[in-house]
Amino acid sequence: MAFELPPLPYAYDALEPVIDQETMKFHHDKHHAAYTAKLNEGVEKDSALAGKSIEDILGMISSQPPLVRNNGGGFWNHDFFWKTMAPKAGQAPSGKLAEAIDRDFGGLDKLKDEFNTKGAGQFGSGWAWLIADDSGKLKVTSTPNQDNPLMDDAKEPGTPLLGNDVWEHAYYLTYKNDRPGYLKAWWDIVNWDVVGERYAKVAG
Repeated sequence: MAFELPPLPYAYDALEPVIDQETMKFHHDKHHAAYTAKLNEGVEKDSALAGKSIEDILGMISSQPPLVRNNGGGFWNHDFFWKTMAPKAGQAPSGKLAEAIDRDFGGLDKLKDEFNTKGAGQFGSGWAWLIADDSGKLKVTSTPNQDNPLMDDAKEPGTPLLGNDVWEHAYYLTYKNDRPGYLKAWWDIVNWDVVGERYAKVAG
């Protein structure tokens, strides 16, 4: 198998009450596992993909069939998502990341408002993102399905710093159809240390 399901970096119940244990079990063990298995199916059908990293594949995704696009995106997005969160997190960003948020959004509250609006307004299933574009500017974007800003045909490409899954399976057991409520609560488990490390690699 070319790709393996990454383990969760914390216990299933570690993010409660924001995300419940049952949701985490199904989301990781069923959904993420299925994306991993189907990505491997797609890779096995094309010898040109053998040995390539998932980032390499995403960078040429416009030439790939839906099996690779959808499941390659799902594989990468969820690994990124788990690492974006942590128990007892949610503190404010600091250092260069905080300075960039102030510069490009006018403060953390305004970033959250823009991000929540983008996530709530994403029609159907998809993701909301905080990215750094090629110039280093921070932007809030969204993508449908399992697309992400690393894909070579992304409408708003950039380096993802933070992303939230707004597919219903990510929140429905706790929040039902209240996607805005989920988005608002989610900030309590954002691991700003990890987000800051991601930004530091972009900012240099």
